[in-house]
Amino acid sequence: MKRFTFLLVVSLFYSLQLSAQKSRTLPIDTTVVTDHSISIKGQQINYTATCGTQPVWDKDGQPIASLFYTYYERKGVGNNEKRPLIISFNGGPGSASVWMHVAYTGPRILEIDDEGFPIQPYGIRKNPHSIIDVADIVFVNPVNTGYSRIIDKNADKATFFGVNADIKYLADWINTFVTRSNRWRSPKYLIGESYGTTRVSGLALELQNRQWMYLNGVILVSPTSLGVKRDGPVGAANRLPYFAAAAWYHKALDPALQQKDLDDLLLEVENYTINEVIPALTKGGFLEAAKKEEIATKMAMYSGISKKAILQNNLDVPNSFFWKELLRDEGYTVGRLDSRYKGLDKRDAGTRPDFNSELTSWLHSFTPAINYYLRNDLKFKTDIKYNMFGPVRPWDRSGDNTGENLRQAMAQNPYLNVMVQSGFYDGATQYFDAKYTMWQLDPSGKMKDRLRFEGYRSGHMMYLRQEDLASANDHIRDFITKSLPAAGQPAKY
Repeated sequence: MKRFTFLLVVSLFYSLQLSAQKSRTLPIDTTVVTDHSISIKGQQINYTATCGTQPVWDKDGQPIASLFYTYYERKGVGNNEKRPLIISFNGGPGSASVWMHVAYTGPRILEIDDEGFPIQPYGIRKNPHSIIDVADIVFVNPVNTGYSRIIDKNADKATFFGVNADIKYLADWINTFVTRSNRWRSPKYLIGESYGTTRVSGLALELQNRQWMYLNGVILVSPTSLGVKRDGPVGAANRLPYFAAAAWYHKALDPALQQKDLDDLLLEVENYTINEVIPALTKGGFLEAAKKEEIATKMAMYSGISKKAILQNNLDVPNSFFWKELLRDEGYTVGRLDSRYKGLDKRDAGTRPDFNSELTSWLHSFTPAINYYLRNDLKFKTDIKYNMFGPVRPWDRSGDNTGENLRQAMAQNPYLNVMVQSGFYDGATQYFDAKYTMWQLDPSGKMKDRLRFEGYRSGHMMYLRQEDLASANDHIRDFITKSLPAAGQPAKY
C-alpha cells in the first residue's frame, strides 16, 4: 500500500511538472538585456536592448495583464536629463509594435528591396538611419498584441479594448516605465502609426492631466481622423488627391499630367478639390447638369478612371471601387494601404479587390523577421505566439475626442509640438485627409507654428521605401532638435 502511495505521489509530481512545462505562459515582470552597436551617419553608437514584460495593475494593485516591450538605450550618455525618450505605438487596434520597430526608427530593419518588397531569405540587418543616435526608444505592445497578454482571466476586457480605456491603462503603464527607467527628467515624445495616432493623441492629454507628465512632441504617422469629422461632401472630395497620386504612380494619367512632378500635380489637385469639388458635392442632386459634367470630366482626368464610372457614382467614388477600377483593363488591382502594390483577383469584374495585396506582401517579411530577431538577437525566448494582429474586438470606438485632446494638450503645454508624416499612395489613411485633420486641429490658428506636415512617395508605411526611410528619420531628428527648448526657456506664452 505504501509503495502504491509512493508511486502515486511520484507520478502526480511528474505529471504536474510536465503540465507546467507544456503551459504557455508569459512571465508577468521580467527583463532580458543585450549589448549591441551600430554605425549611424559615420558615428559608432553602442546601445543596450532590453526586452521585457511589465504589469498592468488593477485599482487594488493586482496584476491583470502584462505588456511586452523593447527598450533601446544608448550607452555612455551619462546624465540622461537632456536625452530624449520616444515611446512608440503601432495601431490596428490590435496590431503589434513590429512595424515601426523593425522597419523604421529602430536599430534593425527588414531585409527588403529598396521599394519595400520582401526578399528571401527573410531576416534583418542594421538600420543606418535609426534615430537611436539622438533618442532612446521604447516599443510598446498593448494587450493581446506581440507577446502582451491578459493575466487575470476574470479581468473585464472593457478595461483594455476601447478608445478611452486603451488610453487610460497605457498612460498608467507609461508612468511606471518612466519611473523604473529613471526618465522623468528626459524630454519625452510619443510616436504612433495609423490607429496608434488615435492612441498617442489621447495619451498626450491623459499623461498631462492624470499622470502629470508633459511632452515635447507627438509624431503622427499615417494618422486616422482623430475624431475630426469629415463626412459627406468633404469626405468624398478629399479622396481625389490620393486618386491622382496612385494614378500618377501607375502612369495612368494623360501625358500632360504624367510628365508633371508629383508635388506640382498634387498641389494642383488639392486646390481643385478645395475650390471646386467640395462646393459641387455640397449641392448633391441639385448640382446643375452642366457643372456635374464639368466636374466629372476633370475628376476623370486627375484620377485615371473613366468619366462614366465617376458619373455612375454621382462624383462620390468609393475607395474600394478605385482600387479595383484603376488597373482593371490591365488585369490588376491596387493595394489599400499602399497603392504601389498590385494584386490579382479571380475576376476582373466587381467593385472591390479580393484581398489587400500590400498587407500580404508585408506579412511575408515582417513575421519571420520579428520572430527570429527577438529570439536570436535579443535573446527573449518564449513559446507564446507573437501576435502580429491580436484579438481585441469588440473595440469601443465611442467618445473619440482624441484630436481635441491633442489640441487641449498643446494649448496647456507651450513646449508641445506635433508632426504629421503621410505617404501619398496610402489609400486607407490618406495624406490629404491627414492634412485636413491637421488644419482642423486648431481652428484658432494660434498654434499652427507648432504643427508640421511631411509627405512621402510611398504608402501607409512610408519608411519601407529606402529613400523615404532616410528622409523620414531625418525629419524626426529635425523635429526633435527644433522642439527642444533653449536653455532656460520657460514654458509660457
